Amino acid sequence: MNFELNENQLMIQKTAKDFAQKELLPQVIENDENSKFPLEAYKKIGQMGFLGLPYSEEYGGASGDYLSYALAVEEISKIDASLGISYSVTTSLCCGSIMNGGTEEQKKKYLPDLLSGKKLGSFGLTEPNAGSDAANTITTAVKEGEYYVLNGSKCFITNAPLADVFVVYAMTDRTKGVKGLSAFIVEKGYEGFSIGKLENKCGIRAAQVTELIFDNVKVPVENLLGGVEGQGFKVAMKTLDGGRIGVAAQGLGIAEGAFDMAKEYMKQRVQFGKPICKNQALAFKMADLALEIEQAKYLLYKAAIDKHEGKPYSVSAAKAKLACTNAAMHVTVEAVQMMGGNGFMREYHVERMMRDAKITQIYEGTNEIQKLIISGDIFK
Repeated sequence: MNFELNENQLMIQKTAKDFAQKELLPQVIENDENSKFPLEAYKKIGQMGFLGLPYSEEYGGASGDYLSYALAVEEISKIDASLGISYSVTTSLCCGSIMNGGTEEQKKKYLPDLLSGKKLGSFGLTEPNAGSDAANTITTAVKEGEYYVLNGSKCFITNAPLADVFVVYAMTDRTKGVKGLSAFIVEKGYEGFSIGKLENKCGIRAAQVTELIFDNVKVPVENLLGGVEGQGFKVAMKTLDGGRIGVAAQGLGIAEGAFDMAKEYMKQRVQFGKPICKNQALAFKMADLALEIEQAKYLLYKAAIDKHEGKPYSVSAAKAKLACTNAAMHVTVEAVQMMGGNGFMREYHVERMMRDAKITQIYEGTNEIQKLIISGDIFK
Protein backbone atom coordinates (compact mmCIF):
# COMPACT_ATOMS: atom_id res chain seq x y z
CA MET A 1 0.00 0.00 0.00
CA ASN A 2 1.23 3.46 -0.90
CA PHE A 3 0.94 5.67 2.17
CA GLU A 4 1.88 8.86 0.33
CA LEU A 5 -0.91 11.39 -0.15
CA ASN A 6 -1.41 12.58 -3.70
CA GLU A 7 -1.26 16.21 -4.75
CA ASN A 8 -4.99 16.79 -4.46
CA GLN A 9 -5.19 15.17 -1.01
CA LEU A 10 -2.28 17.30 0.20
CA MET A 11 -4.06 20.43 -1.08
CA ILE A 12 -7.29 19.48 0.75
CA GLN A 13 -5.33 18.72 3.92
CA LYS A 14 -3.55 22.09 3.80
CA THR A 15 -6.71 24.03 2.95
CA ALA A 16 -8.59 22.42 5.86
CA LYS A 17 -5.66 23.06 8.22
CA ASP A 18 -5.40 26.74 7.23
CA PHE A 19 -9.16 27.17 7.56
CA ALA A 20 -9.16 25.63 11.04
CA GLN A 21 -6.31 27.84 12.24
CA LYS A 22 -7.73 31.08 10.84
CA GLU A 23 -11.47 30.61 11.18
CA LEU A 24 -11.98 28.18 14.06
CA LEU A 25 -9.17 28.66 16.58
CA PRO A 26 -10.02 32.28 17.54
CA GLN A 27 -13.59 31.35 18.56
CA VAL A 28 -13.36 27.74 19.71
CA ILE A 29 -13.01 28.37 23.47
CA GLU A 30 -15.87 30.89 23.55
CA ASN A 31 -18.10 28.59 21.49
CA ASP A 32 -17.37 25.71 23.87
CA GLU A 33 -18.18 27.79 26.94
CA ASN A 34 -21.45 29.10 25.46
CA SER A 35 -22.51 25.95 23.57
CA LYS A 36 -22.59 28.11 20.45
CA PHE A 37 -22.37 26.37 17.10
CA PRO A 38 -20.14 28.07 14.46
CA LEU A 39 -22.83 28.14 11.79
CA GLU A 40 -21.02 30.54 9.46
CA ALA A 41 -17.92 28.34 9.56
CA TYR A 42 -20.09 25.33 8.74
CA LYS A 43 -21.53 27.12 5.73
CA LYS A 44 -18.01 27.96 4.57
CA ILE A 45 -16.89 24.34 4.59
CA GLY A 46 -19.90 23.65 2.39
CA GLN A 47 -18.93 26.45 0.02
CA MET A 48 -15.36 25.12 -0.04
CA GLY A 49 -16.65 21.75 -1.19
CA PHE A 50 -15.67 19.80 1.93
CA LEU A 51 -19.16 18.52 2.73
CA GLY A 52 -19.46 16.98 -0.71
CA LEU A 53 -15.95 15.57 -0.97
CA PRO A 54 -16.85 11.87 -1.22
CA TYR A 55 -19.88 12.34 -3.50
CA SER A 56 -20.13 12.67 -7.26
CA GLU A 57 -20.80 15.95 -9.03
CA GLU A 58 -24.07 14.45 -10.25
CA TYR A 59 -25.48 14.97 -6.74
CA GLY A 60 -23.71 18.24 -6.00
CA GLY A 61 -20.55 16.69 -4.60
CA ALA A 62 -16.88 17.28 -5.36
CA SER A 63 -16.13 13.82 -6.82
CA GLY A 64 -13.27 13.37 -4.39
CA ASP A 65 -12.28 10.24 -2.49
CA TYR A 66 -13.15 9.12 1.01
CA LEU A 67 -9.60 9.62 2.27
CA SER A 68 -9.77 13.30 1.28
CA TYR A 69 -12.95 13.59 3.33
CA ALA A 70 -11.27 11.89 6.32
CA LEU A 71 -8.31 14.28 6.01
CA ALA A 72 -10.64 17.30 6.10
CA VAL A 73 -12.51 16.03 9.18
CA GLU A 74 -9.17 15.25 10.86
CA GLU A 75 -7.75 18.75 10.30
CA ILE A 76 -10.94 20.52 11.41
CA SER A 77 -11.18 18.32 14.52
CA LYS A 78 -7.63 19.20 15.56
CA ILE A 79 -9.07 22.59 16.44
CA ASP A 80 -12.84 22.15 16.79
CA ALA A 81 -14.21 18.65 17.33
CA SER A 82 -17.75 20.04 17.60
CA LEU A 83 -17.66 21.26 14.03
CA GLY A 84 -15.89 18.04 13.07
CA ILE A 85 -18.77 15.86 14.28
CA SER A 86 -21.43 18.14 12.78
CA TYR A 87 -19.64 17.87 9.45
CA SER A 88 -19.41 14.08 9.78
CA VAL A 89 -23.08 13.70 10.70
CA THR A 90 -24.26 15.55 7.61
CA THR A 91 -21.82 13.96 5.18
CA SER A 92 -21.51 10.43 6.55
CA LEU A 93 -24.84 9.78 8.25
CA CYS A 94 -27.56 11.92 6.71
CA CYS A 95 -26.22 12.05 3.15
CA GLY A 96 -24.78 8.55 3.53
CA SER A 97 -28.22 7.16 4.35
CA ILE A 98 -29.74 8.87 1.32
CA MET A 99 -26.90 7.72 -0.92
CA ASN A 100 -26.95 4.16 0.38
CA GLY A 101 -30.70 3.63 0.38
CA GLY A 102 -32.42 6.44 -1.48
CA THR A 103 -34.05 6.50 -4.89
CA GLU A 104 -32.56 8.61 -7.67
CA GLU A 105 -35.31 11.16 -7.12
CA GLN A 106 -34.51 11.40 -3.41
CA LYS A 107 -30.78 11.77 -4.06
CA LYS A 108 -31.28 14.53 -6.60
CA LYS A 109 -33.83 16.34 -4.45
CA TYR A 110 -31.95 16.39 -1.15
CA LEU A 111 -28.21 15.87 -1.65
CA PRO A 112 -27.24 19.06 -3.55
CA ASP A 113 -28.43 21.46 -0.82
CA LEU A 114 -26.95 19.30 1.94
CA LEU A 115 -23.57 18.89 0.25
CA SER A 116 -23.30 22.60 -0.54
CA GLY A 117 -23.95 23.62 3.08
CA LYS A 118 -27.20 25.42 2.20
CA LYS A 119 -28.99 22.96 4.46
CA LEU A 120 -27.85 20.93 7.47
CA GLY A 121 -28.54 17.25 7.82
CA SER A 122 -29.25 15.02 10.79
CA PHE A 123 -29.64 11.30 11.52
CA GLY A 124 -32.23 9.87 13.90
CA LEU A 125 -31.64 6.30 15.02
CA THR A 126 -30.85 6.35 18.76
CA GLU A 127 -33.66 6.15 21.32
CA PRO A 128 -33.66 5.95 25.12
CA ASN A 129 -34.05 2.15 24.90
CA ALA A 130 -32.40 1.61 21.52
CA GLY A 131 -28.76 2.58 21.39
CA SER A 132 -26.56 -0.31 20.32
CA ASP A 133 -29.71 -2.45 20.03
CA ALA A 134 -31.54 -0.98 17.02
CA ALA A 135 -34.09 -3.82 17.11
CA ASN A 136 -35.51 -2.24 20.25
CA THR A 137 -36.67 0.86 18.34
CA ILE A 138 -40.01 2.14 19.65
CA THR A 139 -40.73 4.91 17.14
CA THR A 140 -43.38 3.69 14.69
CA ALA A 141 -44.45 4.58 11.17
CA VAL A 142 -47.95 3.54 10.10
CA LYS A 143 -49.05 3.94 6.49
CA GLU A 144 -52.27 5.88 6.07
CA GLY A 145 -53.09 6.61 2.43
CA GLU A 146 -50.47 8.90 0.90
CA TYR A 147 -48.59 9.33 4.18
CA TYR A 148 -46.74 7.46 6.89
CA VAL A 149 -47.66 8.69 10.37
CA LEU A 150 -44.67 8.73 12.73
CA ASN A 151 -44.94 8.58 16.52
CA GLY A 152 -42.16 8.34 19.08
CA SER A 153 -38.91 10.08 19.88
CA LYS A 154 -35.17 10.01 19.28
CA CYS A 155 -32.44 11.14 21.67
CA PHE A 156 -28.88 12.52 21.48
CA ILE A 157 -29.38 13.71 17.91
CA THR A 158 -26.53 15.85 16.60
CA ASN A 159 -27.42 18.92 14.47
CA ALA A 160 -31.11 18.55 15.38
CA PRO A 161 -31.92 22.21 16.25
CA LEU A 162 -30.17 23.45 13.11
CA ALA A 163 -31.03 20.74 10.60
CA ASP A 164 -33.37 21.06 7.66
CA VAL A 165 -33.34 17.39 6.59
CA PHE A 166 -33.50 14.37 8.89
CA VAL A 167 -33.15 10.68 8.07
CA VAL A 168 -35.29 8.97 10.71
CA TYR A 169 -35.55 5.26 11.40
CA ALA A 170 -38.90 3.85 12.56
CA MET A 171 -40.65 0.51 12.84
CA THR A 172 -43.15 -0.23 10.07
CA ASP A 173 -43.63 -3.85 11.22
CA ARG A 174 -42.53 -4.66 14.77
CA THR A 175 -43.25 -8.40 14.32
CA LYS A 176 -40.27 -8.65 11.95
CA GLY A 177 -37.65 -7.30 14.38
CA VAL A 178 -34.85 -5.45 12.60
CA LYS A 179 -36.38 -6.45 9.26
CA GLY A 180 -39.35 -4.27 10.17
CA LEU A 181 -37.20 -1.13 10.48
CA SER A 182 -37.64 1.47 7.75
CA ALA A 183 -36.06 4.86 7.04
CA PHE A 184 -37.77 8.15 6.21
CA ILE A 185 -36.65 11.57 5.04
CA VAL A 186 -38.29 14.08 7.37
CA GLU A 187 -38.15 17.80 6.71
CA LYS A 188 -38.09 20.56 9.28
CA GLY A 189 -41.51 22.09 9.68
CA TYR A 190 -43.64 18.98 9.26
CA GLU A 191 -46.69 19.30 11.52
CA GLY A 192 -46.24 17.45 14.82
CA PHE A 193 -42.44 17.26 14.46
CA SER A 194 -40.60 19.13 17.20
CA ILE A 195 -37.15 19.47 18.75
CA GLY A 196 -36.52 18.80 22.44
CA LYS A 197 -34.26 20.62 24.87
CA LEU A 198 -30.61 21.28 24.13
CA GLU A 199 -28.48 18.71 25.95
CA ASN A 200 -25.96 20.00 28.52
CA LYS A 201 -22.94 17.92 27.56
CA CYS A 202 -19.50 17.17 28.99
CA GLY A 203 -17.76 17.68 25.65
CA ILE A 204 -18.39 18.75 22.04
CA ARG A 205 -20.38 21.50 23.70
CA ALA A 206 -20.70 23.64 20.59
CA ALA A 207 -22.37 20.79 18.71
CA GLN A 208 -26.15 21.07 18.96
CA VAL A 209 -27.65 17.85 20.37
CA THR A 210 -31.32 17.39 21.27
CA GLU A 211 -34.30 15.05 21.15
CA LEU A 212 -36.54 14.59 18.13
CA ILE A 213 -40.25 14.27 18.98
CA PHE A 214 -42.85 12.82 16.60
CA ASP A 215 -46.50 13.37 17.42
CA ASN A 216 -48.59 12.06 14.52
CA VAL A 217 -46.11 13.44 11.99
CA LYS A 218 -47.36 12.91 8.44
CA VAL A 219 -44.49 12.02 6.12
CA PRO A 220 -45.28 11.69 2.40
CA VAL A 221 -45.06 8.15 1.02
CA GLU A 222 -42.41 9.32 -1.46
CA ASN A 223 -40.14 10.10 1.53
CA LEU A 224 -39.86 6.42 2.47
CA LEU A 225 -36.14 5.94 1.83
CA GLY A 226 -35.70 3.82 -1.26
CA GLY A 227 -39.46 3.41 -1.57
CA VAL A 228 -39.31 0.03 0.19
CA GLU A 229 -40.26 -0.87 3.75
CA GLY A 230 -37.97 -3.00 5.89
CA GLN A 231 -34.67 -1.76 4.45
CA GLY A 232 -33.86 0.54 7.37
CA PHE A 233 -31.58 -1.74 9.36
CA LYS A 234 -29.46 -2.66 6.35
CA VAL A 235 -29.13 1.00 5.33
CA ALA A 236 -28.36 2.11 8.90
CA MET A 237 -25.61 -0.48 9.39
CA LYS A 238 -23.94 0.33 6.07
CA THR A 239 -24.21 4.03 6.81
CA LEU A 240 -22.75 3.64 10.30
CA ASP A 241 -19.74 1.82 8.85
CA GLY A 242 -18.96 4.94 6.84
CA GLY A 243 -19.80 7.15 9.80
CA ARG A 244 -17.23 5.32 11.91
CA ILE A 245 -14.56 6.47 9.49
CA GLY A 246 -15.71 10.05 10.11
CA VAL A 247 -15.62 9.60 13.88
CA ALA A 248 -12.23 7.91 13.63
CA ALA A 249 -10.98 10.97 11.74
CA GLN A 250 -12.46 13.20 14.45
CA GLY A 251 -10.73 11.15 17.15
CA LEU A 252 -7.41 11.21 15.31
CA GLY A 253 -7.69 14.97 14.89
CA ILE A 254 -8.36 15.45 18.61
CA ALA A 255 -5.33 13.29 19.50
CA GLU A 256 -3.07 15.16 17.09
CA GLY A 257 -4.32 18.54 18.22
CA ALA A 258 -3.63 17.75 21.89
CA PHE A 259 -0.24 16.24 21.04
CA ASP A 260 0.79 19.39 19.14
CA MET A 261 -0.34 21.62 22.00
CA ALA A 262 1.63 19.56 24.53
CA LYS A 263 4.72 19.47 22.30
CA GLU A 264 4.87 23.25 21.94
CA TYR A 265 4.23 23.73 25.64
CA MET A 266 7.01 21.31 26.58
CA LYS A 267 9.52 23.17 24.43
CA GLN A 268 8.70 26.47 26.18
CA ARG A 269 8.10 25.39 29.77
CA VAL A 270 11.31 25.55 31.82
CA GLN A 271 11.71 23.61 35.08
CA PHE A 272 14.94 22.85 36.95
CA GLY A 273 16.86 24.99 34.48
CA LYS A 274 15.78 23.32 31.23
CA PRO A 275 12.73 22.86 29.02
CA ILE A 276 10.61 19.97 30.26
CA CYS A 277 10.96 18.25 26.86
CA LYS A 278 14.53 17.53 28.00
CA ASN A 279 13.13 15.41 30.81
CA GLN A 280 13.55 11.89 29.48
CA ALA A 281 10.49 10.50 31.26
CA LEU A 282 8.25 13.06 29.54
CA ALA A 283 10.06 12.79 26.21
CA PHE A 284 9.67 9.00 26.22
CA LYS A 285 5.97 9.41 27.02
CA MET A 286 5.62 11.65 23.96
CA ALA A 287 7.41 9.04 21.89
CA ASP A 288 4.82 6.46 22.96
CA LEU A 289 1.97 8.83 22.12
CA ALA A 290 3.48 9.61 18.70
CA LEU A 291 3.60 5.89 17.96
CA GLU A 292 -0.01 5.42 19.08
CA ILE A 293 -1.17 8.27 16.84
CA GLU A 294 0.75 6.96 13.83
CA GLN A 295 -0.65 3.46 14.22
CA ALA A 296 -4.18 4.82 14.47
CA LYS A 297 -3.66 7.05 11.44
CA TYR A 298 -2.78 4.18 9.13
CA LEU A 299 -5.78 2.16 10.28
CA LEU A 300 -7.98 5.16 9.47
CA TYR A 301 -6.43 5.77 6.07
CA LYS A 302 -6.73 2.08 5.17
CA ALA A 303 -10.42 2.06 6.08
CA ALA A 304 -11.03 5.19 3.99
CA ILE A 305 -9.20 3.67 1.02
CA ASP A 306 -11.09 0.38 1.41
CA LYS A 307 -14.40 2.24 1.25
CA HIS A 308 -13.39 4.34 -1.73
CA GLU A 309 -12.16 1.29 -3.66
CA GLY A 310 -15.37 -0.62 -3.03
CA LYS A 311 -13.76 -3.24 -0.82
CA PRO A 312 -15.45 -4.63 2.32
CA TYR A 313 -14.77 -2.05 4.99
CA SER A 314 -16.94 -2.87 8.01
CA VAL A 315 -14.03 -4.43 9.92
CA SER A 316 -11.41 -1.90 8.83
CA ALA A 317 -13.78 0.91 9.84
CA ALA A 318 -14.34 -0.74 13.24
CA LYS A 319 -10.57 -1.07 13.77
CA ALA A 320 -10.01 2.56 12.78
CA LYS A 321 -12.79 3.81 15.03
CA LEU A 322 -11.52 1.78 17.99
CA ALA A 323 -7.88 2.78 17.56
CA CYS A 324 -8.40 6.47 16.78
CA THR A 325 -10.91 7.17 19.54
CA ASN A 326 -8.92 5.29 22.16
CA ALA A 327 -5.89 7.32 21.06
CA ALA A 328 -7.95 10.51 21.43
CA MET A 329 -8.81 9.69 25.02
CA HIS A 330 -5.33 8.50 26.01
CA VAL A 331 -3.40 11.32 24.33
CA THR A 332 -5.62 14.09 25.71
CA VAL A 333 -5.40 12.77 29.28
CA GLU A 334 -1.62 12.58 29.01
CA ALA A 335 -1.42 16.04 27.43
CA VAL A 336 -3.29 17.53 30.38
CA GLN A 337 -0.97 15.71 32.77
CA MET A 338 2.21 16.86 31.02
CA MET A 339 1.03 20.45 30.99
CA GLY A 340 0.27 20.25 34.72
CA GLY A 341 -1.96 22.91 36.24
CA ASN A 342 -1.98 24.87 33.01
CA GLY A 343 -3.34 21.86 31.18
CA PHE A 344 -6.36 21.96 33.46
CA MET A 345 -7.11 25.56 32.50
CA ARG A 346 -9.42 26.36 29.61
CA GLU A 347 -7.16 28.78 27.78
CA TYR A 348 -4.70 25.97 27.07
CA HIS A 349 -7.27 23.96 25.03
CA VAL A 350 -6.25 20.44 26.07
CA GLU A 351 -8.84 20.15 28.86
CA ARG A 352 -11.52 20.84 26.23
CA MET A 353 -9.97 18.26 23.94
CA MET A 354 -10.03 15.74 26.78
CA ARG A 355 -13.75 16.39 27.30
CA ASP A 356 -14.38 16.17 23.57
CA ALA A 357 -12.47 12.90 23.28
CA LYS A 358 -14.66 10.85 25.58
CA ILE A 359 -17.78 10.85 23.42
CA THR A 360 -15.84 9.52 20.43
CA GLN A 361 -15.55 6.20 22.27
CA ILE A 362 -19.33 6.09 22.63
CA TYR A 363 -21.17 7.38 19.57
CA GLU A 364 -21.35 5.80 16.10
CA GLY A 365 -21.24 2.45 17.86
CA THR A 366 -19.52 2.15 21.24
CA ASN A 367 -16.00 0.79 21.22
CA GLU A 368 -17.37 -2.39 22.76
CA ILE A 369 -19.48 -2.80 19.62
CA GLN A 370 -16.34 -2.29 17.51
CA LYS A 371 -14.67 -5.13 19.40
CA LEU A 372 -17.75 -7.25 18.74
CA ILE A 373 -17.40 -6.58 15.00
CA ILE A 374 -13.67 -7.27 14.99
CA SER A 375 -13.89 -10.43 17.08
CA GLY A 376 -16.83 -11.62 15.00
CA ASP A 377 -14.64 -11.35 11.91
CA ILE A 378 -11.85 -13.28 13.61
CA PHE A 379 -14.12 -16.19 14.55
CA LYS A 380 -16.59 -16.12 11.65
